Amino acid sequence: MMPLHDEQRRTAMFMKDRIPLKVAVVCYVVLAIVSTISVPLIFPQVKWYYVFISYIMAPVLGFCNAYGCGLTDWSLASTYGKLGLFVFSAWAGANGGVLVGLVSCGVMMVIVSCSADLMQDFKTGYLTLSSPRSMFVSQVIGTVMGCIIAPLTFWLFWNAFDVGNPQGEYKAPYAIIYREMATIGVQGFGALPKHCLDMCYGFFIGAMLVNFIRDKPLKKWAGYIPIPMAMAIPFYIGPYFTIDMFVGTVIVYVWQKLNLKKAKLLVPAVASGLICGDGIWTLISAILALAKKAAPLCMTFLPSKTADHMGLPAY
Repeated sequence: MMPLHDEQRRTAMFMKDRIPLKVAVVCYVVLAIVSTISVPLIFPQVKWYYVFISYIMAPVLGFCNAYGCGLTDWSLASTYGKLGLFVFSAWAGANGGVLVGLVSCGVMMVIVSCSADLMQDFKTGYLTLSSPRSMFVSQVIGTVMGCIIAPLTFWLFWNAFDVGNPQGEYKAPYAIIYREMATIGVQGFGALPKHCLDMCYGFFIGAMLVNFIRDKPLKKWAGYIPIPMAMAIPFYIGPYFTIDMFVGTVIVYVWQKLNLKKAKLLVPAVASGLICGDGIWTLISAILALAKKAAPLCMTFLPSKTADHMGLPAY
């Protein structure tokens, strides 16, 4: 427990520089007006009232997401975005419903996600005696920078790699998933392949049973029973991700056997460094691809048929 005087000091510091409610409301209204005008200009199929209603719904969903994220440390912005996707896709129907659903989903996800992110940052500021106004200004500066850097990064990837190719390195699986969900919102479940819903029901019930078995009857053997959520990840982003996870798991397992205390302390930091390094190398790889230069070392995993077709040795 935090000592009472420390908590009082943090509360006083945090409340001293709090952001007035009027300022927050005015800023949100201004952003809503700008989005309501600009988004339909970019996507003509998206009517202004779709964006307007998204901004009306978003604060309630944002509060729910921020509250849930505070309890579980897990933002469900994508879930709320899917809710908006289905609603607006069905509303627009055949008149550009897929695009309307995707854009509305993006608007909802950005707003709802920002609410949870800001609450986490404010909690950090509360614990470190930082000014909430300074943190908010920093967030605004970062957002403005993101409006410039994000499109440039997308342009870099789009020109350097074959983004969206199912056989390529960057398959963009979520793009396909969200588009299909928008299609379902427009056409209903009839757009799904035959027996698709039956398989969904079966896998859902199976996942619930496995989780129940892990938590109740065979709790002491839970470490040897696969986690359904972890098993589902490769179906979303491809099997290459599981290779990284497997190698990381082996390293953690060996490290814990050699020095459990040090492993518990350093594993998160080392894992974060590896993830950041992988991301930084992706940027370098994109620059090399634009410059028509090959990386000095490259390793990939291909199906045996593909390797045979390319004349590569299979192991």
